[in-house]
Amino acid sequence: MTTINPYLTFEGNCENAFNFYRAVFGGEFTFLGRFSDMPEDPNYPVSDEARNQIMHVSLPIGGDTILMGSDTGGHDSGNFNVGNNISLSITADSKEKADEFFSKLSSEGKVSMEMSSTFWGDYFGMCTDRFGINWMISFREEESASE
Repeated sequence: MTTINPYLTFEGNCENAFNFYRAVFGGEFTFLGRFSDMPEDPNYPVSDEARNQIMHVSLPIGGDTILMGSDTGGHDSGNFNVGNNISLSITADSKEKADEFFSKLSSEGKVSMEMSSTFWGDYFGMCTDRFGINWMISFREEESASE
């Protein structure tokens, strides 16, 4: 089943914001990773001050809805603007469907990360559609391989 979840981006205060959201909605983080957890990549340098910031956090808030977020550390530093700090995250039920969504959404838009396998186990890409909406598309390769 394909799902869509909100993805919020912060300028260094993601951890504070998500602790607040956890107090509001209850529950526990299913994932909290910092930029220091990423493998070193010369294409995506992370400054010393960003290493302790949030790379990704997930907070289930009911049913199939997960509130997700990150700070703008690494290669996105300096690109933060209120208004462009919200994305829609689609989790597709197949790699082919993820490619189809990505191809259609990025048509006449802007690709910020091509679809590719990631160190966290997802097939993942990011784009902005022709209307200025930010999208993150993923397929969980690890779960598919274990089925």
